[in-house]
Amino acid sequence: MPQSTSVLRRNGFTFKQFFVAHDRCAMKVGTDGILLGAWAPVAGVKRILDIGTGSGLLALMLAQRTDKSVIIDAVELDDEAAAQAQENVAGSPWADRVSVYTGAIQHWAARQTGKFDLIISNPPYYAQGVECATPQREQARYTTSLDHPTLLATAAELITEEGFLCVVLPEQSGGAFTQQASEMGWHLRLRTDVAETEARLPHRVLLAFSPKKGECFSDRVVIRGPDQRYSESYTALTQAFYLFM
Repeated sequence: MPQSTSVLRRNGFTFKQFFVAHDRCAMKVGTDGILLGAWAPVAGVKRILDIGTGSGLLALMLAQRTDKSVIIDAVELDDEAAAQAQENVAGSPWADRVSVYTGAIQHWAARQTGKFDLIISNPPYYAQGVECATPQREQARYTTSLDHPTLLATAAELITEEGFLCVVLPEQSGGAFTQQASEMGWHLRLRTDVAETEARLPHRVLLAFSPKKGECFSDRVVIRGPDQRYSESYTALTQAFYLFM
């Protein structure tokens, strides 16, 4: 394994090849986003869209995983988060092929003429009524800012015929999201259930949908083994990113 030259810094998360500052973002770098960015299928993609990019984490992870010819657009509603994402991109090795836009995805999508091979999102999933400390965090967590039918409909306008829409959700939300997607013409093609340990029930689910019908492949990832260290499957998935893995 090559030695990392990254330097640990405050107010963010240091990866092997880039740093993500997140002190001005409602949603911080966490396991959900890291799992999604490492898991999403990227073979053959030419254009990627990150909906609700926040700190820019997913856009940067996908930039690391893809060829230099791949173009990535990232859209963020919150002004402060979008500004920080732009700074994170500017300080990364991929500033020339990742673009950050500020605004609602519905309005941004209406101006687009091209399609995307991969659309990725770590979407809000709480219904109104779950208390949040700040309006910024409320926007990032509540589905009122981007409900799931709107996400699915907007992605459907922008996806290529064989492209993928990839999301991460709480396990208990995955079934309803999949049902909504099916009713709107999406087909579930990949599903990975995520559990903290082998003995625990899954608490997150990674889902990949496509407009094109096909077989659905399902598996499971356990984050920690019996010794509480990262499991082999989680390590294999994320070791290209974690600094000390």
